[in-house]
Amino acid sequence: MEEENSPATAIAPREPPKIQRLEESVVNRIAAGEVIQRPVSAVKELVENSLDADSSSISVVVKDGGLKLIQVSDDGHGIRREDLPILCERHTTSKLTKYEDLFSLSSMGFRGEALASMTYVAHVTVTTITKGQIHGYRVSYRDGVMEHEPKACAAVKGTQIMVENLFYNMTARRKTLQNSADDYGKIVDLLSRMAIHHNNVSFSCRKHGAVKADVHSVMSPSRLDSIRSVYGVSVAKNLMKVEVSSCDPSGCTFDMEGFISNSNYVSKKTILVLFINDRLVECSALKRAIEIVYAATLPKASKPFVYMSINLPREHVDINIHPTKKEVSLLNQEIIIEMIQSEVEVKLRNANDTRTFQEQKVEYIQSTLTSPRSDSTVSPKPSGQKAQKVPVNKMVRTDSSDPAGRLHAFLQPKPHNLPDKVSSLSVVRSSVRQRRNPKETADLSSVQELIAGVDSCCHPGLLETVRNCTYVGMADDVFALVQYNTHLYLANVVNLSKELMYQQTLRRFAHFNAIQLSDPAPLSELILLALKEEDLDPETDKNDDLKERIAEMNTELLKEKAEMLEEYFSVYIDSDGNLSRLPVILDQYTPDMDRVPEFLLCLGNDVEWEDEKSCFQGVSAAIGNFYAMYPPLLPNPSGDGIQFYTKRGESSQEKSDLDGNVEMEDNLDKDLLSDAENAWAQREWSIQHVLFPSMRLFLKPPASMASNGTFVKVASLEKLYKIFERC
Repeated sequence: MEEENSPATAIAPREPPKIQRLEESVVNRIAAGEVIQRPVSAVKELVENSLDADSSSISVVVKDGGLKLIQVSDDGHGIRREDLPILCERHTTSKLTKYEDLFSLSSMGFRGEALASMTYVAHVTVTTITKGQIHGYRVSYRDGVMEHEPKACAAVKGTQIMVENLFYNMTARRKTLQNSADDYGKIVDLLSRMAIHHNNVSFSCRKHGAVKADVHSVMSPSRLDSIRSVYGVSVAKNLMKVEVSSCDPSGCTFDMEGFISNSNYVSKKTILVLFINDRLVECSALKRAIEIVYAATLPKASKPFVYMSINLPREHVDINIHPTKKEVSLLNQEIIIEMIQSEVEVKLRNANDTRTFQEQKVEYIQSTLTSPRSDSTVSPKPSGQKAQKVPVNKMVRTDSSDPAGRLHAFLQPKPHNLPDKVSSLSVVRSSVRQRRNPKETADLSSVQELIAGVDSCCHPGLLETVRNCTYVGMADDVFALVQYNTHLYLANVVNLSKELMYQQTLRRFAHFNAIQLSDPAPLSELILLALKEEDLDPETDKNDDLKERIAEMNTELLKEKAEMLEEYFSVYIDSDGNLSRLPVILDQYTPDMDRVPEFLLCLGNDVEWEDEKSCFQGVSAAIGNFYAMYPPLLPNPSGDGIQFYTKRGESSQEKSDLDGNVEMEDNLDKDLLSDAENAWAQREWSIQHVLFPSMRLFLKPPASMASNGTFVKVASLEKLYKIFERC
């Protein structure tokens, strides 16, 4: 027994394990997990690709924190049809051809790994169109290769990439990322940082199905304006500009400009937005150096907000040191950080001699928002007497999440110096209107008469309602809920948008910006299409010759009027009878292009071309009808409309599970359903963020809207309280 238990009889050592080459799929999946660490990594790679494509607008839609869906759309130059087969293969890129190119790169991406990595851990679909193409292409990828040949499809300018079911084949990774709110917050933070640096690009980010965007920035020439729009006024008003530059011939050459917070800014965590050569990166050493300065300078060691953009010679930056490119290596990094730290310290010491504390006197609002009667006078209250509270049945309540409904809406402005405030506000509004609607647009007497007719027919009560209403939401496909004082109304958005577009066409007469169509559209084919859509019995072809003659006559008529249409309305028709340009009636709004045939037919048939005033009125009415915010042609997928998107040819009998729940998901046409959801969400976004703000500024509602059902009062707070008091 002793001999058996002795060390000499211990287990013999194992043979060395055999080294073997891993399969390509295993290698790629391991690499993918390193490049795409979480949903925000995928969003960062896709947004950087969009920036490399010279995009001016980037939109991000996220579902379940990015695990179920990440959709990034841009208006860049697109991807060529012949490049699609190798688009998602590893190490395929248009950014470089040899290793030395790394030291002169100006693009965000360069390895050609991001898209390939996504296809190994998710389902990727790419829709793209390049300039000059009649249609776009859509293709799906899996494990780096195409699942099918690219399919022709309708597409808008640029590229849309959908990443679905991220980490579906990495169970452990997916379980650690179940907190969707945390991941969505990281995506919002990423796009907020991108938006303030790339202020020549508009960004938006929202949850799938949501109407309101959590990040919404527009192109701005000022960096401070971008910070204000993304991080808020409270941050922007407490920032100081800081600049550092060095041209040391020994090698320390760089330029830095940015903004740092002053002593009035209070926050619990440090926000450092750092871009090096336009690349969003992290630098713990620089962050630590800045925090040391603030801790030593400010009394309570408040955490700062810092935005910095550092530009160095490209050969002084090594961008290839991190899998997700969030860190870079700098030549003379210690010297650069020391110079920046010294400048921040000097700026803080010179600017923080005083600190501002704001105070506000709170008073209650008047009982009504109507103008006071002429016999009522404003007299100062005796000292010590409190202002009367507003009765609960007359208190105006709005949503606290809406800027119009924040606390200051419930506070009464001081009566002193009120005329000065009102007059200054009127000056601001007047300047906005003059900028958006220049006076010289009405230089023809006929147009002046039409605008005067709009002004004379304006209903003063409806004008007050439109100017001061609060958008609540869509009640159905046509009516929106709006609140004015203590009343709730249903407003017909089709009628309102049609009238607004008509009035804006008159006010912007001969001074339009233009929407350039990607490919000219032949008038004759579009008008013929409109005639066929109007036909009650489209299967009969006995009237085809008549329709073709009508289409030819209308085409020739519009070609004759092309010069006038281009000069006054920015509707450009070339000598071959092709439509290639349309006017911009409202900024950030593009009409439904499916209604172009109806618009052209209306121009040909309904306009009185011989009389100048009637002609301008007819063309403006046709444009107003075309640009009106009608419901999309695809049925609303919410509610019963979902039945439209079931695949044809399959059994109509729905399968039920053991609990009796109906399972229709497998029978749905997901591509068509996705297009419909996007169309309806985009319409509701346009109604809230484009139509209603423009109505408050420009619309003069005619008296007819008071009786034709455009506005319907559905509830009144005073009457509701009377009903409740009886209970």
